[in-house]
Amino acid sequence: MTFRTIAPLALWTVAQLAVAATGDASCGVLSGPGGGASGASGASGVSVASGFALRDGEPVDFIAGGKTVRGTLHVLTDGGIYRAYWQPQGRPERYVLANAGTDAVRLIATRAQGSPATGGMPGTTLNPQQVLSCPAF
Repeated sequence: MTFRTIAPLALWTVAQLAVAATGDASCGVLSGPGGGASGASGASGVSVASGFALRDGEPVDFIAGGKTVRGTLHVLTDGGIYRAYWQPQGRPERYVLANAGTDAVRLIATRAQGSPATGGMPGTTLNPQQVLSCPAF
């Protein structure tokens, strides 16, 4: 092994090596109201993310790099299957919340399928969700 092979690895941090091994780097978070730049802050002044419910019309924000993008959940049902889509405020595209593990999702732009869920269904409460694939807003 030559020095040129080892030197680039020395520049990586332990966190970067872990991300490279798993491929699961969080690029943002989906948070309920109060978790954004103008919302609640922790003792250090850093925004604190909050959970949200899977309900049609639920306000949910995307927070990344100190920037908050306001948005809304759209929950659709199709034969007993619920699909949750996040739509940035003032934008036509919708992103399905694809489960990527415990408290983690991927945002994937796709055409919505199903009809609007009624009566606040399914209403499941989620913790803030780490987003592992972030579209550019």
